[in-house]
Amino acid sequence: MTDTVTDRFLRYVVIDTQSDPTSSTQPSTEKQRNLGRILVEDLLAIGLTDAHLDEHGYVYATIPSNVDKPVPTICFCSHMDTAPDFTGTNVKPQILRGYAGGDIQLPGDPQQIIRVGDNPELGNQIGNDIITSDGTTLLGADDKAGLAEIITAAQFLLDNPDIKHGTIKLLFTTDEEIGRGVDKVDLAKLGAAFAYTMDGETAGHVEDETFSANGVEISIQGVAIHPGFAKDKMENAIKIAGAIIDRLPRDTAPETTAGRDGFIHPTGVTGSMEKASLGFIIRDFNDEGLAIKEVTLEAIVKDVMAGYPGSSYTFKVKQQYRNMKTILDQHPQIVDHAIEAVRRAGMTPVRGSIRGGTDGSRLSFMGLPCANIFAGGHAFHSPLEWVSRQDMERAVKTIVELAKIWAERA
Repeated sequence: MTDTVTDRFLRYVVIDTQSDPTSSTQPSTEKQRNLGRILVEDLLAIGLTDAHLDEHGYVYATIPSNVDKPVPTICFCSHMDTAPDFTGTNVKPQILRGYAGGDIQLPGDPQQIIRVGDNPELGNQIGNDIITSDGTTLLGADDKAGLAEIITAAQFLLDNPDIKHGTIKLLFTTDEEIGRGVDKVDLAKLGAAFAYTMDGETAGHVEDETFSANGVEISIQGVAIHPGFAKDKMENAIKIAGAIIDRLPRDTAPETTAGRDGFIHPTGVTGSMEKASLGFIIRDFNDEGLAIKEVTLEAIVKDVMAGYPGSSYTFKVKQQYRNMKTILDQHPQIVDHAIEAVRRAGMTPVRGSIRGGTDGSRLSFMGLPCANIFAGGHAFHSPLEWVSRQDMERAVKTIVELAKIWAERA
């Protein structure tokens, strides 16, 4: 078995593991288990005798403690699925060795170009080995880089028993990309006190804050009638849905916001003359911001519906995840230790927020406080996704240093 982080990563990304939001099963796609079985084989091969795939598609494993004092049990977590936003079938990874700078044109689709202007972090990658897809698929660094990094760090710890550490749990989840990553996680079986997702981007970054997130489903009941006899009678549900979308505030959209600004984002619309449905995601860093945006959205719906007196609508809000900072602020050592690990691994630590969520968002509120650490990937969910070999190696070193720090400071 090849044992470098890059070798592992290249093996994992060619396995199609896209999750499916329309599926009601767990995992949402059976093909995620294909990678899960390989991960178990890899974990058993490096000596983790309890590694197994459970009935929900999760992979669990344990690195036993090698110290004789109590150390809090920590967990490292990554997800196996890739996003449904862009195809992950037949991934052909490419390695650009000794990157010399400049834009990167992808060979499978020359119109796909990783531009330095859109990826300023490329300026820090001169001389490094850049891994991309061929441009016809996403790469899968989100989050197969994290998987490869965790297993490579586990092997390093097992191969170097002089490195002292407490019990370390490994958890690989399914369906993170569709918001169901930890729906069936057995925290009692996992037995960890604190956790880290390896699911961030830029090397050196540690994140203790995510968006809070809700989903909104709007159903519209129009008035259907033969179009030849429709004057003053028809109320076309498709047109109602279009009017709602058209009135969304332009300055509260993903494409017009950054930093700590949240947004209202339509994610799907289906319909006929009689019925239509709209799906939205609402994002903000606090619950008050979420509530304001939901009120704004429903006010738009009510205003549009006023012009269609024969039609009706339903407006359903579903909580998705909450900002993990609320929990992590109660356990400052989680982030403090991670910051120190990044420093020991030779980088300048950067503490930040995620304009998104991770499995750690929900794990934190389920009773397993969980911060997020860089995995090195960039331009997730697109054919322009990339990661460097050196950044994945830095992530491996960060995991090892973090394991040491928890034992030292226990």
